[in-house]
Amino acid sequence: MSGLNTLTIADARDKLRSKEISAVELTEACNAAVAGGDALNAYSVKTPDMALEQAKAADERLGQGEAPDLCGIPLGIKDLFCTKGVESQAASNILAGFKPEYESTVTTKLWESGAVMLGKLNMDEFAMGSSNETSAYGAAVNPWRRQGSDAALTPGGSSGGSAAAVSGDLCLAATGTDTGGSIRQPAAFTGIVGVKPTYGRVSRWGIIAFASSLDQAGPMTKTVRDSAIFLNAIAGHDAKDSTSADLAVPDFEAALTGDIRGKKIGIPKEYRLDGMPAEIEKLWNDGADMLRDAGAEIVDVSLPHTKYALPAYYVLAPAEASSNLARYDGVRYGHRAKLQKGEGIHEMYARTRAEGFGPEVQRRIMIGAYVLSAGFYDAYYRRAQRVRTLIKKDFEDVYASGVDAILTPATPSAAFGLGEMADADPVKMYLNDVFTVTVNLAGLPGVSVPTGLDSQGLPLGLQLIGKPWEEADMLNTAYALEQSAGFVSKADKWW
Repeated sequence: MSGLNTLTIADARDKLRSKEISAVELTEACNAAVAGGDALNAYSVKTPDMALEQAKAADERLGQGEAPDLCGIPLGIKDLFCTKGVESQAASNILAGFKPEYESTVTTKLWESGAVMLGKLNMDEFAMGSSNETSAYGAAVNPWRRQGSDAALTPGGSSGGSAAAVSGDLCLAATGTDTGGSIRQPAAFTGIVGVKPTYGRVSRWGIIAFASSLDQAGPMTKTVRDSAIFLNAIAGHDAKDSTSADLAVPDFEAALTGDIRGKKIGIPKEYRLDGMPAEIEKLWNDGADMLRDAGAEIVDVSLPHTKYALPAYYVLAPAEASSNLARYDGVRYGHRAKLQKGEGIHEMYARTRAEGFGPEVQRRIMIGAYVLSAGFYDAYYRRAQRVRTLIKKDFEDVYASGVDAILTPATPSAAFGLGEMADADPVKMYLNDVFTVTVNLAGLPGVSVPTGLDSQGLPLGLQLIGKPWEEADMLNTAYALEQSAGFVSKADKWW
């Protein structure tokens, strides 16, 4: 049966349970798509034999009935998640060849649910980047192209391989991580749905750390319903993660009624940036109209400290990164450089880290070390922490006023070309996160929903920001937006 790799999780689940298809047939179709999708460079490691073994086990489980929702569903796993016996190197040369002897909590939950692993997915090195161009594997490529152009576009970052694989039907869904927008921005660039849960909703144990107070894993899927199903499988308390919340996990899929009558949706005036493309402005207005037509009340809100979010983020995230990445020194973890005659341990440290880390990671480690240094700690790091507290309070005040969710653009533009920003001031690349970093700083849930195309035929997304722990309500609003937008466009296959 052809085209099985294009199914959604929900459709595949129904077909598997009705015995219309088997997990092995579904996995074979996805393995074939992965093998034929090398031009997208979405996968860093392919595991077709492991996938078929898992699929056979899933078929046995399905035959017994009462199988979990993800049983037999083929997934891609971002290279940041440790997977036992499979290379997990965070797209960095410093971890080349690393095969963990343990499994991350998220992937453990997925395998317990009967899900199937097709392989590991490309990403920005240590999740530092917005275009997947910092990867040791080379850039992942967006399945979408501008009308009349063969120029390769970025799938976004850092979860670029995940976005490209889901959008290009090289898996049914994928894991991503979001530190400043790394699920939501690539989802918007590739016309898929990406969910960043509330900080603490999904365990971080076994996920290679970038910035521990900001990192959060989440699903990247073809539809909002699929995201709800996926999130149910990976959410929950984990004693191995001290930041994991011991809260009951609601049935996110059951919450998708599409009824948002009486809901109050905030439009923050601070997100109307100077120079915002007219297409993004129109998309945002159209999205507000769609929610209004579905029965929601649209209200203007203010998040006054938004303008300080990017600078605060690019102090705090590199500071945490410099601390987290200190362990990769050639002694405790990672690649070790060969020493020249007469060189000692200091030269070994310096040479190891220079060889192992790419330029963007080196840049962020240096920024982080600088802002944490004795003379600048108060001027930068402590001040950024205070700004973070103010940003969080802005959201608390808005939600306390009765607002249920906030609607914003997901990105300041559609996908840009690979190499277009490579030689530019790095700050231009950092500006891609302008609409997303506030959500991480405040620890809130957010979702990117594809809602339209730009004039060049590229997908654009809108972001909904929910109340803490209210993913179910946020996803229901996202479901209503998805239903109204009716986005069904797919990239024309060229790979």
